[in-house]
Amino acid sequence: MRVVIARCEAAYSGRLNAYLPVAVRTILVKADGSVLLHSDGGSYKPLNWMSPPCTLRELPLDDADTSAGISARWVVQHDKSDDRLEITLHEVIADTTHELGEDPGLIKDGVEAHLQELLAQHVGMLGEGYTLVRREYPTAIGPVDILARDAHGGAVAVQIKRRGEIDGVEQLTRYLELLNRDPLLSPVEGIFAAQEIKPQARTLAEDRGIRCVVLDYEHMRGADTGADRLF
Repeated sequence: MRVVIARCEAAYSGRLNAYLPVAVRTILVKADGSVLLHSDGGSYKPLNWMSPPCTLRELPLDDADTSAGISARWVVQHDKSDDRLEITLHEVIADTTHELGEDPGLIKDGVEAHLQELLAQHVGMLGEGYTLVRREYPTAIGPVDILARDAHGGAVAVQIKRRGEIDGVEQLTRYLELLNRDPLLSPVEGIFAAQEIKPQARTLAEDRGIRCVVLDYEHMRGADTGADRLF
């Protein structure tokens, strides 16, 4: 990756036109060809950028450029469209290149697979006497996250989400409709479990007789040292 810190201005043309006046910015030129301009703010989002496939060319300077104190002109042209990013560098403060190597990618903690695994290990957190039948219980439209039995032996289908929204309730509703056609399982209770459940999703779930459970991930994985509690 090439990292350039410079006083620069930039003009973007193509599907839209945009202009950045002269200011000190960081310019990233990545190995995949993308070019991004960042300010010292705005979190992760660049002020402007060109996504690959694109080609960066440095234009020759003329006498007028040199007299104006311009140190370089870059043109970044998208290879498959008319989109074009022109960057004029007035003063280069730093220009370094670094070999970052291959990145393993982001490893997320607390994703739905982790929640499912933990809840399967501690299915009793759903209620006293609950036992696990299996994870990823198959149906004709996809697997239910967890199939369990309650203290009375009744079947319970559990749908797990990080963020519980209406589409998750609809998904569980479809699973319940299929599972309740099986005489060996029916009647099947539904539990919608998530780290956060939106009010509209809770209302819909409760209207359909589906119980909502809020999952405390830190407590489930044993990191919570507070008082003994379920969720």
